[in-house]
Amino acid sequence: MNSEQGLRDIGFGYRSRAVYATDPAASRGRLFAEPESPTRTPFQRDRDRIIHSTAFRRLKHKTQVFIAHEGDHYRTRLTHSIEVAQIARALARALCCDEDLAEAIALVHDFGHTPFGHTGEDALDECMARWGGFDHNAQSLRIVTELENRYAEFDGLNLSWETLEGLVKHNGPLMDAQGRGLEGPVPQPILDYVARHDLELARYAGIEAQCAAIADDIAYNAHDIDDGLRSGLLTLDMMAGVGLPGRILSAVEERYPDLDPVRRGHELMRRQITVMVEDVIVASRQRLEELKPANADDVHDAGQTIVAFSDGMAADEKELKRFLYANLYRHETVVAVRANADRIVKDLFDAYFDNPRQMPEGWREGLDVAQDAEKARHVADFLAGMTDTYAVKEHRRLFDQTPELS
Repeated sequence: MNSEQGLRDIGFGYRSRAVYATDPAASRGRLFAEPESPTRTPFQRDRDRIIHSTAFRRLKHKTQVFIAHEGDHYRTRLTHSIEVAQIARALARALCCDEDLAEAIALVHDFGHTPFGHTGEDALDECMARWGGFDHNAQSLRIVTELENRYAEFDGLNLSWETLEGLVKHNGPLMDAQGRGLEGPVPQPILDYVARHDLELARYAGIEAQCAAIADDIAYNAHDIDDGLRSGLLTLDMMAGVGLPGRILSAVEERYPDLDPVRRGHELMRRQITVMVEDVIVASRQRLEELKPANADDVHDAGQTIVAFSDGMAADEKELKRFLYANLYRHETVVAVRANADRIVKDLFDAYFDNPRQMPEGWREGLDVAQDAEKARHVADFLAGMTDTYAVKEHRRLFDQTPELS
């Protein structure tokens, strides 16, 4: 057997899928045409490019939930993304759609997050208010289409249309049929890219992107409880008073009355993930049965999200989010640390904007004569790519006093 015949026969992912799934063999391709891989589908290739990118490695040192108590076992953006990808694959498998596409979207969805979690994003959005603001989803698109410079023939990662569409629209359409933004103006970086490569912002994303989106909710609802318990800001007694986790804890206590608190917390997390995943599978199958999509286009044009919680679980999830906001994300110790993180980001932005030569080589060139809008976006690109540790290091280099973050 010659090598060419051997590659044709390996069966590298073109397996049967549901009629409504995204078919890698029918991919709409890439902005810059490339020969197809003989060993990987387009979506497997996207997944691999994402994992090998610099932006993916930086997630290791970016905050997930900003908790005042430091430790090696808290989630970062990297561990969060891996957990989301695992759940997204499980959902895609159960719904007979493309697991590799769901995984790729899950792994790339947080690329645009700044240091210090949502605190950093809010701070950078304020700094960029005069120039269109800052949005982490739009920044993710900038990273994979412009800022990652790994290839000889193009900027970015040149991901497939389907992965980019899922990245931009995994939480739903961005505009209505008349082109109006559904939640305010569509971020300019997204509009700029869509002018070159139409991602159809008024349509729903494919079913794989929807799997990644709900997997994100399932993952952080569970692991934020786990990190909250580890930090001491949450307790099992507090969780017992919240609908979904309370029911799970009651079942755990009934079966294992002498179980230690640490294991009870782990049982809560893993059972909650299982319950939520199974709910999404059942509810999504019911919607698919009602809608009867005959192809992937029917999913895009369904007018609703198909992969979602049942009404009962959606209510439970909203209750849990309200509890986490009140008792974890807005806890006074977390808020105090966030104020210091906010100051670090704003100080750095002002310092780089006032004197771009304080940025390293490769970032500062040409900015002395650039227009303010171009300079501000360039500074935002640099700042958004920072890890927590690098942002603190830079602040200590440029300022006499740096706020404590623990």
